[in-house]
Order: sequence, then C-alpha cells, then structure tokens
Amino acid sequence: MPEPKQLDIKQLYDGFRDPATVRQLARTIAHEAQQLLQPLNIMEVCGGHTHTLMKFGLKALLPQNIHFIHGPGCPVCVMPKERIDHAITLAAQPDTILVTLGDMIRVPGSAGTLAQSRANGSDVRPLYDPLDALTIARQNPTKTVVFFAIGFETSTPMTAVLLQQAEAQGIDNLLFHINHVLVPPAVDAVMADPQVRVNAFVAPSHVSVIQGADIYQPLVDKYATPVVVAGFEPVDMMEAVLRLVRQKNAGTAQVDIQYSRAVNREGNLTAQKLVADCFVVRDTFRWRGLGPIARSALKLKPHYQHRDAEIHFRAILPKHELDDHKACQCGAILRGLAQPADCRVFARGCTPERPLGSCMVSSEGACNAYYRYQSPQRAAG
Repeated sequence: MPEPKQLDIKQLYDGFRDPATVRQLARTIAHEAQQLLQPLNIMEVCGGHTHTLMKFGLKALLPQNIHFIHGPGCPVCVMPKERIDHAITLAAQPDTILVTLGDMIRVPGSAGTLAQSRANGSDVRPLYDPLDALTIARQNPTKTVVFFAIGFETSTPMTAVLLQQAEAQGIDNLLFHINHVLVPPAVDAVMADPQVRVNAFVAPSHVSVIQGADIYQPLVDKYATPVVVAGFEPVDMMEAVLRLVRQKNAGTAQVDIQYSRAVNREGNLTAQKLVADCFVVRDTFRWRGLGPIARSALKLKPHYQHRDAEIHFRAILPKHELDDHKACQCGAILRGLAQPADCRVFARGCTPERPLGSCMVSSEGACNAYYRYQSPQRAAG
C-alpha cells in the first residue's frame, strides 16, 4: 500500500496569494467603486485581517474612496490593565504557577508585565496548547496552577475542554481565571459611538467557524451595515472588499460568507454546546479602550466555581479600574477613531520591543502590523 502523501503547507494557500488574481480583483473593485455614493469605511474586526492588509500591501491597491478602520478583534489588545494586574498578583502568590497563552505575558499592567514578574521570580509559563496545563498541574501536585484564559469565541472551546478534562481526571489543583470575550457586543459598542465612521464590516473568520455567520445578523438589522466573513489570504480580503462594494451599490445590507470553505451559517454546534455547558455570560466586562460593555464576556458556570480563581483569590485581587498611558492611543484605535500613525509615540517611545500599549504588543495588534510592515523607522533600521 502506498504511503499517504504529506500535506504541503503551501497547499493551504496556493492560489489565494496569486498576484494576477489580486490585481484583477483590484481592477474590478476600482471600476465598481466609482458607483459608490459615499466613501466605503470598512472595519476589519480581526487583527489577523489587519496583518494581511499590511503584509501584502493591499491598501495601496484600493481606490481612494475605500478605507480600512481597525477594530477590537485582538484578544490581547482589549485586555484592561486591571485584568493584567490580576494575573501578576496571582503569579506572585506562594506555591502558584500561572500559565497563559502567547503574547499575554508581555502586555503591560499598571506596574509591569508578566514577563517582568517571571524575571523577578514568579513562576509564569507561556503555553502553546492549553491542555499542557494538565501536565503542569499533575507534575506539581503541591502547587496551585492558574490558567489565565483569554480569547474570543475561537479559543473558548479549548478552555472548556481543559476544564472538563481537569474534572474528569480529578486534577484539583488547576484553577481558571476567565477572560473570554465576545465579538458581537464589542462591535455593537463601536457602532453605538456617534463618532464612528464605519459603514461596512469584514467579520472574523475563526470566530465565525465556531459561532457561525448568523451571529452578525442582529448587527446588520440594527445598523443596516453589510458584513462579509472573509478568510485571511490576500484573495480572500480583496474578494470580501468587492462583495461589500457590490452590496453598497445595490443598496443592500446582508451577512455574506466569502470564507465558505470553513464557515457556514450555524457554526460548530458541538463546540457551542461545549461552551454552553461550561460558561455563562457576565453581566458586564470592561474592555481596554472601550470601557464596560454589557454581556460581552463569559465566566464559569456556578457548578464550576470551585475552580474559579477570581473567587478563590477574591480578597487579594486588585479592584481598581486602570486606564492606559496618556500618550497611548490604543483605545481610540480599538474604537475605530484613530490609526496607529496618529499616535505620537508610535515607533518612537512605543515599539514591539518596548511597548507602551497592548496594540503594539500583540502579534494581532494594529500598531504591531503597521510597525512591522510600514513604519519608516523600522525600514530605516
């Protein structure tokens, strides 16, 4: 029997980065955009889409009446300082190991970062796979392991799996600090701002794989604003722009799925049930740059409260709300009211190596994308 052929990673994007296809889409967009009655101000909610725009130079291919406005779809960027302070406080407790994902350890709180806490002796461990927390907890039975859970609807099912596995395996020393947030309420908060100029959306694809495209229908109905769910490749983004132009020219507002190879209307029902079994919606949650948003985040269900770090450590966790550095414009960027270059410390006092704000820290942050692909200071260096 012949051995199965290995998947070449190039097969996953082959054709979706074809320059000729991108240029043809750009010509079609430019032609049809001449019929627009007003500028098309597209918010790409997800930071992954921002990086695609910048990395492949797509903004330069679009006509002058099409603009992109960056949204609050970076889970690290929207985490307020007081939640980072929670993590730092937890990590500092005796016989405690704090574990979390990726960029979170570099996001500044009020007095430093988790990376600095680790340098000062706290046991902070970045994870690539949340299920690794089970191994860490088993290997350290005399210590309390706290999983600082972050992310939108995309990563919430994995936290639910981790929680259920901890229960099934009787790993009692694993606690959870839940910071999972929801896309639709944040987008609704952006649109409710009278200063907002957004009149079209490119919706997050990974979130939509889990929740389905229909989660955006209430936003379309409320604001008469077209939404296209797009993939992350250049052809995906350009096709999404073309679909938005065509909706505007036709005078329609609908939820459209460009990323049909992965997204459907109802989403992953198994993952949704898993999340529903473990979490309930919080009454309110404070977002970095956006402030408190009703019913915009999750918490553990009552029968899992024995694993809730916010309950276990309630007496020592900071309770004060904290704003960003006065020079940082991350809040305005997350609300779609500013571009990274509008910030006077961008690429000067604030860089990925020495970030002032969360939008520069995260690999999905808008400031990080602009610095990496467009910053004159970086190009000169």
